[in-house]
Amino acid sequence: MPACVPTRKNRNHHDSHLARAAGEKRPHSPPPREGRRFRVTAGDLSASITVFLIAVPMSLGLAVAMDAPLEAGLISAAIGGIVAGLIGGTPLQVSGPSAGLTVVTAELIQVYGWRTTCAITIGAGLLQILLGSLRAARAALAVSPAIVHGTLAGIGVAIALAQLHIVLGGSPQSSAVDNALALPEQLARISPAAPLIGALTIALLVLWPRIPGGAGRVLRRIPAALASVAVATAVAAVAAPRISRVDLPSWSSHVLPEMPHGPVLALATAMFTVMLVGSLESLLAAVAVDKLASDRAAQHALRQPDMPLTRVARSDLDRELRGQGITNTLAGLLGGLPVSGGAVRSSANVRAGATGRAATVLHGVWVLLAAAFLVAVLEWIPLAALAALVMVVGIQMVNYAHIRNVHRHREFLVYGATITGVVVFGVLAGVAIGIAAAVGMALHRLARTRVTVSESDGRYLVIVRGQLTFLAVPRLSRILNQLPQGVDAIVELDGFFMDHAAYEAIQDWRTTQVAHGGSIVFTGRSGGRIAEPASAAHSCCRPWTPWRNHHCHDRPHQPTTAAERPHTRPGHADGLPEKRVAETDGRPVERADAARRGGHRLLSGISSFQLNTAPLVREELARLAAEGQRPSQLFLTCADSRLVTSMITSSGPGDLFTVRNVGNLVPPPGAGADAGGDDSVAAAIEYAVDVLRVESITVCGHSGCGAMQALLNAEPGTPRNTPLWRWLRHGLPSLDRMSSRDRSWARISGRMPADAVEQLCLTNVVQQLDHLRAHESVARRLADGTLQLHGMYFHVGEAQAYLLTEGASSGSGPDEVFERVAPGIGPDQEEALPEDRPGHGEVSHSLA
Repeated sequence: MPACVPTRKNRNHHDSHLARAAGEKRPHSPPPREGRRFRVTAGDLSASITVFLIAVPMSLGLAVAMDAPLEAGLISAAIGGIVAGLIGGTPLQVSGPSAGLTVVTAELIQVYGWRTTCAITIGAGLLQILLGSLRAARAALAVSPAIVHGTLAGIGVAIALAQLHIVLGGSPQSSAVDNALALPEQLARISPAAPLIGALTIALLVLWPRIPGGAGRVLRRIPAALASVAVATAVAAVAAPRISRVDLPSWSSHVLPEMPHGPVLALATAMFTVMLVGSLESLLAAVAVDKLASDRAAQHALRQPDMPLTRVARSDLDRELRGQGITNTLAGLLGGLPVSGGAVRSSANVRAGATGRAATVLHGVWVLLAAAFLVAVLEWIPLAALAALVMVVGIQMVNYAHIRNVHRHREFLVYGATITGVVVFGVLAGVAIGIAAAVGMALHRLARTRVTVSESDGRYLVIVRGQLTFLAVPRLSRILNQLPQGVDAIVELDGFFMDHAAYEAIQDWRTTQVAHGGSIVFTGRSGGRIAEPASAAHSCCRPWTPWRNHHCHDRPHQPTTAAERPHTRPGHADGLPEKRVAETDGRPVERADAARRGGHRLLSGISSFQLNTAPLVREELARLAAEGQRPSQLFLTCADSRLVTSMITSSGPGDLFTVRNVGNLVPPPGAGADAGGDDSVAAAIEYAVDVLRVESITVCGHSGCGAMQALLNAEPGTPRNTPLWRWLRHGLPSLDRMSSRDRSWARISGRMPADAVEQLCLTNVVQQLDHLRAHESVARRLADGTLQLHGMYFHVGEAQAYLLTEGASSGSGPDEVFERVAPGIGPDQEEALPEDRPGHGEVSHSLA
């Protein structure tokens, strides 16, 4: 955000409108600070019970799947809820035994035993704390989504294959491949009790959320996981009393970790694998929780727009990673399973109405109480029911939406390679295979350049699609050298990158063709000419951010060959085309239609936007279209075409609510339509202040303002009944203020204004701020302390912004001083302003 307007960081008011409800912070902004009070709401209490009822059977089921002590699952669920809930960076995320680590932990237990596995969990937790302290959470999410989702999907396949054996009444093998190969033998010696209980559990899990009618609305309040396990337990107690059940040993026999035994490299690899998978699962779940919370806020605003909304802080991923590390360290020390944030538990928490950390923490407390006092009840649960529950969780990890997404982005090969690698070779090897596949695909795309040649009436069209790198040079050179010498050709380059080797190859070929009398023209995909890369690459506009030479697409076509040049006047310099003019009232006028030229520029600019900029901003604009606008500033400035607000404030879509008029004037109250004036500015102010709830209003004047010149240079007899003068009358108070001897003149950074026009431009900003304070909505918000006013002056020729000192802009200071905004100013940079600034007031530092 800019150096001239306050940012969104200082929000200090609550708003229940849809524009704010859909998400208070932008994705790149830091999360707001949470209050220190630990409050428990009714929604937190009910959500904690819902998550508890899901967590208990799932924790036991994951412990069964890992062949770990069953009480270890309950320990991890309690620690994950209480510890990660208190110190994690995602208030609504529920942590517990990790489904993504099921296969990894099961293998570690088989190889090293349970006590060493606990020590590995401690080491993985310490690694997470280290990475969180190094602020590496965002870097972890920089891995290709195809690899991340492929890893989780491969783990899900391995989980499902392993749990299928338990559902069929057997025991799982040591790897996913062995489980798949052993399925025929398991089916041959199947016993009916366990499969029937497992099938009943799966059917209830799938059908419970779909129960229709009024009774369904009541029953659906019970979590499907709890309902399926409870019904399966009741049926098993009657129909299959001898089925294998949960066996919770006495807490006195609980085993704690020991010093790890085994090869150091293998143990380090195991710690890294647990850390990697657990961190990715937790961070992905945190991002999903943010989206769920934002969607819930939007739905709340739609249903109850007048009800206040409890806002939830956006995730701090580095804090979340540190919290997961501390939780895993404690879980390992107390003999628990590895912990991570769970998407199933977290989504249930959000949908059940949780508003803060209390729901997560209370769920951990309930698990702890259940582990202490409900052992006899838990031991009635059949192992087949828990295995079926975990098997469904594994199947759900193979997400169809993810498959469709990676297929749309042409990364299904990476996704499939990662799944195959995880299932066949293990998690770490699968991730490495996925990375290798991603790198190979990137190199293939980089090297894949299609060159087609067509000929018409002796002229050739060469179309080059793809990136031009040294890998494409041999094929490109071979095709180009097949064209005749001295040929007339158009080369259309449809790509976004050209390295030095490709550039040299094309330039050498072009030089040779021109030397033999040929004509070579380079164009882009849209048909527009491409200038010489040596200099034009830096002078022609690039999409979205750079602004210099933004009219490069308006430049007329300049012929490059004699064949292209029209007839020229004898003696005309360099054979350039003659500029034909006509005489009108003694003045030369080009015959080209000015309106058509202007329309061409507009159309060309829009076309350039659709080609270059629209692909870059489409996702952000789609988000804004769905969430509605929620700007934090009203920016009121002049309609002068040289004043590009988005450029001088470094702002983008959705940042500023901008009002522009001639002279950046704010008619005072009472000067509206009922007084023969205009209410449009007052309407915009009221809408911005009362509806959009902006935090600040900035009035921005500029150098060389035509409106101020008109006020200064108006002759006494100038007609004042034109629309322009009826509007400019709102600037007469500024002229009177400047002429008054009772007020000191405004100045810039300790100097007097350069001339009377600049003096009036500065004075006008101060006067319009006074008009703003007179508006009822503005005065009310100023009195509440929820609105700030800022004055700004932009010198066009210097490209320099100046801010009115805080005392003057608030009406409490005698001086009107505009201080220069230094480059690189930030919210915490006290030294951002010049050292020689006058001491009559302090410049507001609520700047972005």
